Amino acid sequence: MTRRLSVFGATGSVGLQTLDLVAREPESYRVVAMTGASNVAQLAADARRLRAQVAVTADDARLGDLRDALAGSGVEAAAGRTAVLEAADRPADWTMSAIVGAAGLEPGLRALRHGGTLALANKESLVCAGPLLRAEAARFGATILPVDSEHSAVFQALAGERRADVEKVTLTASGGGLREWPLERLRDATPEEAGRHPNWDMGQRITVDSASMFNKAMELIEAHALFDLGAHEIDAVIHPQSIVHALVQFRDGGVMAHMGMPDMRHAIGYALHWPERRMLPVERLDLAALGRLDFSAPDPARYPAIALAYDVIRRGGLAGAAFNAAKEAALDLFLGRAIRFTDMAPLVERVMTRLDPRLEADTIGLDMVLEIDEEARRVARSLAEDTAWT
Repeated sequence: MTRRLSVFGATGSVGLQTLDLVAREPESYRVVAMTGASNVAQLAADARRLRAQVAVTADDARLGDLRDALAGSGVEAAAGRTAVLEAADRPADWTMSAIVGAAGLEPGLRALRHGGTLALANKESLVCAGPLLRAEAARFGATILPVDSEHSAVFQALAGERRADVEKVTLTASGGGLREWPLERLRDATPEEAGRHPNWDMGQRITVDSASMFNKAMELIEAHALFDLGAHEIDAVIHPQSIVHALVQFRDGGVMAHMGMPDMRHAIGYALHWPERRMLPVERLDLAALGRLDFSAPDPARYPAIALAYDVIRRGGLAGAAFNAAKEAALDLFLGRAIRFTDMAPLVERVMTRLDPRLEADTIGLDMVLEIDEEARRVARSLAEDTAWT
């Protein structure tokens, strides 16, 4: 049976790896829509190769380039935010949500209306609006499958288990590319240094987030939203080898660990083929050759983002949306060399404190999320211009 499939964020790392798996079974899929940002050459090449119905660049200024690259292919070209949302409105059975940042939330919400499967690599959606996303999935009979390696691991470990039997979920973290640096040197880390990962092949933004552990902070909030876990039921450990992706401890003391070589095609392929398991072109794990697995608790002084995540979980409401927006703004400022690496977490904390009275909400809607997102970014930029906060 041929499935209709869309890929949002097709030119990023997760999107490209998704298309790699799809291209290996071309008879199984009919590609409806593919979206990207500025890399229109890659977007057009893949849209041609997979015979997509429409290819959309989020960059309005690149529409002419995209049209030229698709000329004669029969693939429709479009550009801009509205075009991305219209692409999400096209019915699909399976949708990969891999747009980076809060921009992925609304396309994901629209994709859920088709009642199919939303493969969620965009962790910001759950961090910003987990209850809203899950409510929409229930409303339209859609399924959300996690594509973060850690949350896919938890999802798989919980298969056939009762939620009441879960005692604790542990997410693993590599510690990022700066994990061996002396603390006093971290303040001078450059975007290039923070953007190199020892294990995973990822984009620059998520790699820097890995070095600061903001990535893991987001994943703790995401695990809370996905699996109904309280702050006391989730933790994280440093695991430099990135072989164990998550562990689930049950009330009888047993622990299930999901293991595999660090390759995002594990999680992508699981979501693509679920509820089946199919052969994947990934390296097999050889424990004897590996020799050892190491674990340690994250140092709060090195990774202050973790404590901020627990605060977000306890607050609820719009705290996740504000946290994510402040984090994205802080990352932009660091990449633009406007603040130091070690300024990011204090800046996010300051934004959360400034917005505190507005974060309480029993229920949240898209308009509320977008409003607090915009406000948190504005406050972060304003604070960064005032050096007195550091």
